[in-house]
Amino acid sequence: MKHYKVIWAKHAEFDLENIIEYIKLDSVPLAKSIFVEIRKACQELYYFPQRKRVVPELQHMGITNYRELIHKRWRVIFKIQDNTVSVLLVVDASRNLEDILFQRLLKE
Repeated sequence: MKHYKVIWAKHAEFDLENIIEYIKLDSVPLAKSIFVEIRKACQELYYFPQRKRVVPELQHMGITNYRELIHKRWRVIFKIQDNTVSVLLVVDASRNLEDILFQRLLKE
């Protein structure tokens, strides 16, 4: 059974921090809970990350090496390479993802 190392890109850490700071304005306990839940969901990618779906906005263009996990109202975009899962983006699902994806993921 293959296990993966899960790492966070600086941009993704910054995304999560911004989300948590925003939630904290209404509820500190909720912010802490969401932070723990998202981090735990991402850490679980160490096992079978390829089970998560390919990002639909990219799949229709034939780009299939980016996947996502959905946690409540947030999308976590990641890439699998060798034995590493790189968390690249955390974004509210209501946002227009195409612009963000082109800016962050396709310029790598």
